[in-house]
Amino acid sequence: ELLYITFIRCLFESLLKQQWTLELSIQYFTRYLHILSLFCPDPCESFRCKRGKTCKMNDEYKPVCVCQEPSECPPSVNDLDHVCGTDNKTYDTFCQLFATKCGLEGTKIGHRLHLDYTGSCKFIPPCPESELVQFPLRMRDWLKNVLLQLYEHESMSPGFLTAKQRIRVQKIYDSERRLHAGDHPVELLQQDFEKNYNMYIYPVHWQFAQMDQHPSDRFLSHSELAPLRVPLVPMEHCTSVFFQRCDADKDKLVSFKEWCSCFGIKEEDMDTNLLF
Repeated sequence: ELLYITFIRCLFESLLKQQWTLELSIQYFTRYLHILSLFCPDPCESFRCKRGKTCKMNDEYKPVCVCQEPSECPPSVNDLDHVCGTDNKTYDTFCQLFATKCGLEGTKIGHRLHLDYTGSCKFIPPCPESELVQFPLRMRDWLKNVLLQLYEHESMSPGFLTAKQRIRVQKIYDSERRLHAGDHPVELLQQDFEKNYNMYIYPVHWQFAQMDQHPSDRFLSHSELAPLRVPLVPMEHCTSVFFQRCDADKDKLVSFKEWCSCFGIKEEDMDTNLLF
């Protein structure tokens, strides 16, 4: 930085003494900047900002994160790039949504704005209570089957599950009583949950642990829930209402106990030692 200031000072002194023409000074200055970039990489290259923000240099030539202008986001290539916000507005890209959210920081609108689902916004029919009570039945069964599929893939391509996870899932896989994957009526799913309750305890814990990452604090934020929730919303119209109900104390976070309760896990079976 001192070298840069010295160089600029020399340029102006030379101009004042009329030793260099303005054109020659600019030519040398351009060459200097090129050489400088080779040895002094852009500080913003290794400076990470959260979604919706971009790196800029402040007055002290230090990298800082500032809100990105939505207009500066790369344009969408096709309709597959579109996303729907929780304000029921279609955004061209993820970048545009999060840049808009950043610009609304500190406001109620900004606090409430999140990614709802991928694709353009569409009509999501209301979720009646009769269907809402069925949602955790299908979801529990799906979580169990996802784990069993990962276990089967382990034999061909190891790495999907850890050793501790494989031991847990193997007990479910080897059980002759388990309900195999299929499009089952909700009555059968309820009967299986009551009959084989212990088979569902670990899958519910496992899914929570997969999402509770940033940070791992036994609470799920809206962004942590997103990988599970976002793909489901367009297909399962009770998804949003279900996760809202899970947040029993309305603090915008789904705690470990709230999560387990939503899936019918008894309090005595809620075990943080199973979060792996």
